[in-house]
Formats: sequence, structure tokens, C-alpha cells
Amino acid sequence: MKAVILLATLKKEGFSHTALLSEFLEKHLNEQGVPCETIRLVQKNIPAGTYTRMAEDDDWPSILNTVLAADILIFATPVWWNNISSEMQKVIERMDELHDEILAGKGSRLEGKVGGVIVTGDSDGAQHVIAQIANFFNAVGVLLPPYATLSVLHPMLAKSNDPEKEEVWRMFEKDYSATADKMAKQLQQSVRREQDA
Repeated sequence: MKAVILLATLKKEGFSHTALLSEFLEKHLNEQGVPCETIRLVQKNIPAGTYTRMAEDDDWPSILNTVLAADILIFATPVWWNNISSEMQKVIERMDELHDEILAGKGSRLEGKVGGVIVTGDSDGAQHVIAQIANFFNAVGVLLPPYATLSVLHPMLAKSNDPEKEEVWRMFEKDYSATADKMAKQLQQSVRREQDA
């Protein structure tokens, strides 16, 4: 069993709230015996488009192969203007070809995979973001089980603030450990159920 997190932070490197929350969930997945790979999308060459390959040096086909080999697919995004980040939107658009296959009567290549959502922000918008991703998962055959979201909306995470990484991690540990643990267990158990079905 393997999980992959598509990390849609807009920061190419360094400290990112969404990256740290992804690392936090990854720790809980590892404790459930689930190895996890995180792909920082903004560091990859992913041209805009709606097909699997858009250019010769396109990194998306390799990323898609990683997704297809995983059992758990987690979308991790900050909230910007009450919406997913541009990197997350680009992923959904690049997966449109998989949806075209379903519309053409083929089975979904993502069917049987279990999905999860990570969201960070400083005020509101998480419910809208989760609904948008859940709608996409539903359209391509990814199962989003109950309790499979981890959203942290906290003033500490505001763009204008500059907390230390350790301070944010302590906040995650104090306030969100039970939620992350429940999510990790739910994802792992849901994969087992899908495999036994």
C-alpha cells in the first residue's frame, strides 16, 4: 500500500504551511504502515493543458504514472481567494484526459483508489475547496471516505505572518494530531476494503 501527496503550494522551496501539514499527515500515514511520496508540483514542469502530454519536457506523464501506481491519492492545497491554488487547478485540468476516457465508455484508471484532501489557510474557504476536489474525485472514480480531510485554518497561517516552522508544527501536534491520526487510519482501512471488495 502506498500514498502519494500532490502538494500544490505556490512556494518553490523553503517553508510552506501546506508542505508542513503534508509532512504532518505523512508522519501519521507512516505510523499506519503506509509509505508516502510527496510531489511538490511547483518544482516540476507541468505546462497548462488538458492532455496527458503537452510538451517533450513535460513532467506530468511521470507524475501521473506515480499516481496510477499509488493506492491513496491526496490533494494538498492552500486556499487562495476562496479557491484551490493554481497548481492544484492545473493538476485537475491535466487529468481531464482521464475523464474523457470515462465519457468514452472506458473504465476509470483511477477507480479503486482512495482520496484525501489537505487544506491550509488563515480564515475561510476550506469547505468550498474540499467540495471542489470531492466533486473531481467523484467524476474520475476516486473514493473519498468519511474523515479523509485535514484542514487547518488559523490566523497563524496568514500570508502576513511569519511564524517559525517549529511553532506551526507544535500547533499541528497540539490541535490536529487526533484528526490526522483518524484520517490516516480511515485512508488505510478504506484501501483494505477496496482491495477486499
